This record gives sequence, C-alpha cells and structure tokens, in this order.
Amino acid sequence: MAIEFKPSPSLPPPVNSVGAVAWVRQNLLSSPLNIFLTLFSFYILYLLIPPMVEWGLVNATWEGASKADCAPGGACWAFIGARFDQFMYGLYPPEETWRINLATILLVVMIGAFAVKAVNKLYLSIAIIVVYPVIAYILFAGGVFGLEAVETSLWGGLFLTMLLGIIGIVASFPLGVLLALGRRSNMPVAKSVCVVFIETIRAVPLITILFMASVMIPLFLPEGLNFNKLLRVLIGITLFSAAYMAEVIRGGLQAIPKGQYEAADAMGLTYWQSMVLVILPQALKLVIPGIVNTFIGLFKDTTLVYIVGMFDFLGIIQLANHDANWLGTTVEGYAFAGFIYWAICFGMSRYSMAIERKLETGHKRN
Repeated sequence: MAIEFKPSPSLPPPVNSVGAVAWVRQNLLSSPLNIFLTLFSFYILYLLIPPMVEWGLVNATWEGASKADCAPGGACWAFIGARFDQFMYGLYPPEETWRINLATILLVVMIGAFAVKAVNKLYLSIAIIVVYPVIAYILFAGGVFGLEAVETSLWGGLFLTMLLGIIGIVASFPLGVLLALGRRSNMPVAKSVCVVFIETIRAVPLITILFMASVMIPLFLPEGLNFNKLLRVLIGITLFSAAYMAEVIRGGLQAIPKGQYEAADAMGLTYWQSMVLVILPQALKLVIPGIVNTFIGLFKDTTLVYIVGMFDFLGIIQLANHDANWLGTTVEGYAFAGFIYWAICFGMSRYSMAIERKLETGHKRN
C-alpha cells in the first residue's frame, strides 16, 4: 500500500525575521555598540531638527518687501520670493525671459520623447545634438527674427549655471573618450600629445584655467579677433572636465579583458569599428559611476565663474545679499542655493543608478 505524502501548508515567516521589525533589529540594534550609536544619533537629531524646523518653517516669513518685514528668530524666505526671477535668469531682461522658458520646454519635450521612444531615436538624437543648440542660441541671444539682442554679460542665475553645466557635460564626454583612446594608442605622437594635455590640465586648478581663458587668451589672439567671455569660459570648463573624463574612461578600457580585443580583431573589424561596437560599450558600462561623478563635479565647479565676473546661480545670490534692503539674509540665500544644487546632483546620481540597473552593471546581490 502506497503512502501518500501531502505537503504541509506554508507558514508565514516569524515576525521578527522580516519586515520593519527585523530591519530595525539587524541594522540598528544588532549589538551593544549599534544600540549606543543609534541612541546617540537620535539624540543629535533631536538637538538639530526641532530648532531647524522652528527657524525654517514655524517662525519663517514668506512675504515682504525688505528684511524689516521679516520676524526675528525665523527664516526670511521673503528674500527668495522677492529675488526669485533674478536668481533664475540673472540680469536677463524680464520681458524676454519667455525665450529661456520656451527653450527649456523644448528640451524637456525632446528628452521626454527620447525616453518614451515616441519617435525614431536616431533622428531625435540628431535633432537634440545639432538642431536644438542652434534654436536655443537664437532664442537666448536674439538679434534675428525680430528678437531683441541680449548680451551674454546679462545671462546669469540658474539659467547660466545650467547652460555651463549642460554644454560642459555634452562637450567634454566625447572629447574625454578621444583623449582616453589617444592615451592608449600605439602611435607615439598621438599618445604623447594626449598624455601631456591630460597631465597638464589635471595639475592645475580650474580657477587657473578660467583666468587663462578669460584674461590670457585674448592676449594671444590676432588684433581684431576676440572670443566672447562666455565662449572662453565654456572652452576652459570643457577642457578641464575632458581631462578628468579621459582618466575615468581609460580605467574602463583597461578593465576590458584582452580577449575582447582579440575577438574584435578575429572578426576583421577595423580599429574604430572594434572600439565603437565592442570595446567602448563595455568600458562605459563599467565606469558609469565615475562618469556621473565627474559630471556632478563639473556642475558644482561652475560656481567658480563668479571669480571671472560672471553671475551664475550662486554668484547672483551673493550679489543680492549686498542689497541694503536685504542685509542679513545670507543664510537664507545659501540654504536655497544648497537645496537647488542638492536636488540637481541627487537627481543625476539617481538617474545613473537607474541606468546601472537597466544595463545590469556591476555584481548582482544575492
């Protein structure tokens, strides 16, 4: 007689092994030292958070025409509201800021269409890389199609910061790839030029390059020939970022096994075909965190353009702090700037993590 075995019903796991209770026990209360550190951390938060909430929210003033309208002991957010347009657009004519808004909306729509695959990616990439910059420049600078001309010396605020960051990122990435390939090249001249360029740029701070770009470059140009200061600064930022980008990408190239190069050669691919189709896709996947880290560093370094007379986001806030009507609002200005920079950099970091998960970059966790 055959004995029939019936599987017993699955029981739920113990409450203490899964869920929030298990997480707290494993991460916060797993040992006497962790218990002490957890309690100490909660004590520090208790000392810091209530006064910050009281200052930033409870006792804060949200509307007013000057510092005198703000209540003592609280944040004067009225300063941010009164100068918000200037923080966003700098000294750009208020009646022309619609042009910046229109260019921003166009960019967001094109990126959104690219993300949802609404149109052919090849055509959209060409439009973003080739067509959009021309349209954006026409809108920003004006002088044609009935648009009022706006000098670049009036560009500022978050608009200028985003402009410097986006152009620097877009331009430095392909240049960094070429420098990385050149440094690993078997051609002595190309390799030497790339090595000298990378090591020279990395040996000096960005502020030195910005001074050279804004002050020294015009001295070496022929008489009558001059570059706009914004263009000179963009060139300096791009070259600086490209040198660091090249070293990040070179690390990815060195991590590719030799067999991948040999496989590409065995397939009869040319040098550029093997790089574009086989080597670079793998190398770039490996160094996504380093690439995004360089992008974030570049974005934050744009604040240094204030030293050469350009009023970026942080620079325009520092300028507004000297207004006699708003003396004493330095903390509020820096807090607002810090929040905006954190939001943008945090967004870039999270987006890079999403790309890593999509490409399955790195080791999988069990």
